[in-house]
Formats: sequence, C-alpha cells, structure tokens
Amino acid sequence: MFSMNRRSAAVIPLLLASALGLAACTNASAETTSDTGSQQAGASDVGDAVPVNEEARALLPESIRNSGTLVFASDPTYPPFEYMDTDNKTLIGFDIDLTDLVAHSLGLKAEHTAATFDTILPGLTSGKYDVGVSSFSITADRKKAVDFVPYMAGGTAIGVATGNPKNLSLTDKSLCGQRIAAQKGSTQALTQGPKFSKDCVAAGEPAIDIQTFPGQSDANLALISGRVDAILSDSVSLAFQGEESGGKFEVAGDMDYQRAGVGLAVKKNSQLTKALDKAMEDLLDSEAYGKVYADWKVPTRTQIDAADFAKYSK
Repeated sequence: MFSMNRRSAAVIPLLLASALGLAACTNASAETTSDTGSQQAGASDVGDAVPVNEEARALLPESIRNSGTLVFASDPTYPPFEYMDTDNKTLIGFDIDLTDLVAHSLGLKAEHTAATFDTILPGLTSGKYDVGVSSFSITADRKKAVDFVPYMAGGTAIGVATGNPKNLSLTDKSLCGQRIAAQKGSTQALTQGPKFSKDCVAAGEPAIDIQTFPGQSDANLALISGRVDAILSDSVSLAFQGEESGGKFEVAGDMDYQRAGVGLAVKKNSQLTKALDKAMEDLLDSEAYGKVYADWKVPTRTQIDAADFAKYSK
C-alpha cells in the first residue's frame, strides 16, 4: 500500500483520460458493488505500521466489531487523495492508505467503495456506508447532518489556464462575470462560490457563472477544454492535478484560502465516532501518519496535531 510507484503509474493515465473526455470511467456511481469498485486491505498491508488500539476498539459498536469490517465510501476522481489504480477497479491514494491504518488500529479490515461525492453523506445517514472519506471540509452545515473525525487541514485554491491569462484571483473581484467550475456537493460549489458571486453583485459587478460537475476530473476537463475559466477546489488536490496535467492548467495565488479542518464523515451521533476519534487522535502521534504524507507527497502544512484535532472536533 505505501508505495509511490503505484501512484505514479496510475495518475498519468487518469489525467490523460480526463483530457480525452473519458473522465466518466473513473466517476463510479453510488451503486458500485464490492466486486467492481471496492478493495479490502488485509492486515498484512498495514500490520507493521500500527498496533491494534484496544481502547479504541472497545468503543466500537458491537455490530461493527463483530463484522470485522469498516465500509469506507470515496469519490475516486480526486488524486492524490482517492482515485482508481490502472485496473480501474482498485481505489488508491492518501485517504485510502490513512483509513487502512485507522481500520487496522481498530482490529478491522477496510472495505473501500467508490461513490459520487454528493451521494456519500446521504449514504452514511441511510446506513449504506460506515465512513465517508473524500477530503470533506468540516463545515457548520455539514456537522448538522454528520459527525466528523479530523485528520488534516487545508484550504481552497483556484485552478486556471497555464499562465493565468485572465489574472484570476480569490482575493479580488477578478472572478466576477467568469465561468467557474466546482464539484457538485463541495464546499466550493455550495458555499464559497455563491458567496463570491453575491459579493460581486453587491459591488455592482456581474455575477459568477458557477457550473457544477459530478467529478473533479469532469471539472478539470471543462477548464482544459475552455468551457470554464477557472476551477475552485481543494488546494492540495488541485495543485497535484495541475502538475500532472502536462501543463494544461495550474494553481494561481493563495494556496490555502479559508483553511479548515478535513475529516472522516460518520453518521450523526454514532457510537462509531467515539472509536474513530480515539483511533485517529492516537494515530496523529505515530510515525505511520507522517509516512502516509511522505508516500503521497502531500504537503506537511496540512498535518494536524492534538490541538488542531481538538479545535476541529468542536
């Protein structure tokens, strides 16, 4: 699991597929089954990295402890956090490796299932999945519907055509009147984009044309093809995808606009949240946590410590 070679081999085909208009093949539906879009991580993958956390395991709901499995749902269009390996069936990425560690620390196996981003939180409420892991920003509105277990922190960035020919920025009114892409159900689509547009109108400028897409790869393709002028997305993922796009787009300006906690999503008021809280809080102090960052080359500025964990858990 902890191999940069797998990432390098898989990410290039994924982004080439987006550029050729084949993004739909990595945008699995919420109906993906364990035969076509999921992966189970055996203890041999992570057993040497973290021991079983008996205190956290004791907090698990009995039904999950007895089942031996945690079902994680992710949107596989978001490298380096979650995306499909070259077999187009196996989910890999930073979030996948991290949650394999969490599951093992609870004495469980992780089952990873592909889903579209905007269906994951409803799937938790209905009991279809145990945990959502897809770079979910922890927001007040989302916390009304689900619990969160923080594991990193990040912000928003803007993706633009290489060279930023329109001089677009998140810190002025340059987005006014522009066509801006965002992933459906994301903080950028639901909150930040509409706020930017409202501010434009209040300043006497034209509103932003916010266009939402089911997967991040679809939004990237819209920018590459010129159908939109920019993308609003998570800064780390967007920068990574820009670097891997072969110069087709890049991140401009502020890399962590409106920095916020990022967390595992769990059904509201679930006993499982308590077990995950204990497992994650202890994992933050382990070498394994830093190793996942190093393996996937995720910037260390997004790591959190015990103080951050407490802040974002509130």
